[in-house]
Amino acid sequence: MLLDYNSLLLAVGFSAACLSLTLFGTWLTARSDKFLLTWAISVLVVVAEVFTYNAYIKTPGPALGVLTLALLLLGFSVMLGAAYQFRTGRSPLPRTVLGVGISFAVTLPPMALGSDGLGFMLENFLAALLLFATAYEYWKGRAEAPAPLIGVTLLYSLTAASFVLCSAVLVQDGKLVLGHAPSNWAEDLSLVIVIAALTGIGGLSLALNQMRLARHHQRDAQTDALTGLLNRRALFDLHGKTAVGAFTAVVVFDLDGFKAINDEFGHAAGDEVLKVFAGELSGNLRPNDIAARMGGEEFALVLKRTMPEMVEGTAERIRMAFAARTIETEAGPLGCTVSAGFAFGSNEGTSFDKVLSAADRALYAAKRSGRNRVLDFRRAG
Repeated sequence: MLLDYNSLLLAVGFSAACLSLTLFGTWLTARSDKFLLTWAISVLVVVAEVFTYNAYIKTPGPALGVLTLALLLLGFSVMLGAAYQFRTGRSPLPRTVLGVGISFAVTLPPMALGSDGLGFMLENFLAALLLFATAYEYWKGRAEAPAPLIGVTLLYSLTAASFVLCSAVLVQDGKLVLGHAPSNWAEDLSLVIVIAALTGIGGLSLALNQMRLARHHQRDAQTDALTGLLNRRALFDLHGKTAVGAFTAVVVFDLDGFKAINDEFGHAAGDEVLKVFAGELSGNLRPNDIAARMGGEEFALVLKRTMPEMVEGTAERIRMAFAARTIETEAGPLGCTVSAGFAFGSNEGTSFDKVLSAADRALYAAKRSGRNRVLDFRRAG
C-alpha cells in the first residue's frame, strides 16, 4: 500500500509539474494575462511540497513536517490569489498574504512542537478552506463563461472536500502525535481526486484563457485605439443589418476646423482634441446609447427609445460642453467646436445606412449654416 501511495503522490507531483510548465508557456505567449504566471507559481510550489512530503514519508521529523505544511498552504494561498486575479485583474497579494498568514499561524506551531497528528488535521482543514475560497472566486466570476467556470468551481470544491475527509479521518482517529505521515483510505482517495482534478482544472482553465484571448482580439478589432470608442466596423456590425425604428435616432458629429488644428498645433494636439471630445461623448450617454468614432474627426451616436427633443438636448449638451473646454496640449491651450446632425428611423423600419446618410446631410447643413450647431434632418432643408 505504501508503494501504491508513493506512486500516486509522485503522479500528482509530475502532473502538477507538467501543468505548471504549460501555464508558464501559455503566459509567455499572452503576458497580459498575469494570473497565468501567478497560477503557474502556485502549482510549482505544490510540486515542491509533493517531493518534500515524499521525503517526509521516508524520514519523518518536525523540520520536514513544517516545511511540507508550509509549502502546501503557501501553494494553495497563491492559487487563491490567482483565482482572484483571474476574476478581477487585481493584485493577488492581499488574498495570498491573508491565506498564508492565517494558515501558517494555525498549523505550523503544533507541527513544530511535535504534535504532528494535530498539525496534519489542521493542515487538511485549512487547505480545504483555501480551496473552497478559490472555488468561490471562480463561482463569482461565472457570468464570463458559465459552463467552464462552474466546472472549475466544482473541481476545486471536490478537491477541497477530499481534504475535509482527510482531516475528518484523522480527527476520528484522535491521535495528536503520529510520528509518521498519515496513511489511510482518505489519503489515497484524496490523491486520486487531486490527479483527476488537476487534469480537469488545467484543461478548463486553459480553454477559458483562450476564450478570453479571443474576446480581447475581437474587442481590439472593434475598438478605436485612440479614443476607446467603438469603430465604424463595430457600429455597422451592431446596426448595419437592423432596420431603424421610429424611436431610434442616429446623431453624427464632426469637429469644426480640425484640419487647421492639425496644421497649426500638430497631430499630437489633434489626437488630444479627439480624446477630449470622445470623453464628452461618453460622459453624456445613457447606459444603452452607443458611441463610435467613424474615422478622422467624425463620430456617431445611436440613441434608442428616445424622442426628437431628447436627442437634440443630448447633442446640444455635448456641443456646449465641448465648446466650453480649453484643451491643454504640448503646443499650448486651444479650443474647438463641433457640429452635429441627427435623423430618426420610421415606423416601417429604415435601413441603418439611410438613417446615417440623412444624419450626415443634416450635419453638412449645420456646417454650411455657420458650424457649432445641431440640426434635425427634418429642418435641414
